[in-house]
Amino acid sequence: MTTLLHIDSSVFPGEASSSRSVADAFRKAWEEQHPAGAVIYRDLAADPVPHITAGAWSAGFAAPSERTPEQSAAFAARVQLIEELEQADAVLIGAPMYNYSIPSTLKAWLDNVIMVGRTSGENPSAQGTPVTVVASRGGSYAPGTPKEPYEYVQNYLEAVLKGMLGLDVDFIVPELTLAPRTPAMSELVPLYEASRKRAFEDAAAKAKELAERLAA
Repeated sequence: MTTLLHIDSSVFPGEASSSRSVADAFRKAWEEQHPAGAVIYRDLAADPVPHITAGAWSAGFAAPSERTPEQSAAFAARVQLIEELEQADAVLIGAPMYNYSIPSTLKAWLDNVIMVGRTSGENPSAQGTPVTVVASRGGSYAPGTPKEPYEYVQNYLEAVLKGMLGLDVDFIVPELTLAPRTPAMSELVPLYEASRKRAFEDAAAKAKELAERLAA
């Protein structure tokens, strides 16, 4: 049985969120290939994980017998998130761009699951796990665009997910999502529509390809 870890972080619900909508298309295509599979789902907007604390961080370097009750509780919460990542055969992350970066709730999840000596370091425990990131954004930050220098979502997540956790990272990028409701961007609506269509197609295709690869 295969397991998909699906994480959403958009503050907007359902179809109001491009990252949620495209991630949902990926998940549906995945479930069609794995009807008996398991999905671990976390909605970080509806149910945010705690931001990392000194106690939660330092507990990882203390013997269990030396931890305070607060450290033990914080460490147990971190371990639960880490085990969800380690158990997953594939990971799906919805990561909209907010103010040039990722939502703080997603950053909090990353801070919890990055543990030196376990998920990060010489032999990361989830190394090689494929992760698909739906990195939606209101404008375009593609190479050659005026806002290219402000692209901190893909660059950051590539560094953290691949560089620190050792995951196999792939991106789907629905862009110009503000065009339909921003008069100044009206001429970009056709580009937005093309990007949206491509994102849904990529989501279905990548989910199917990944499911077939894991089943082989």
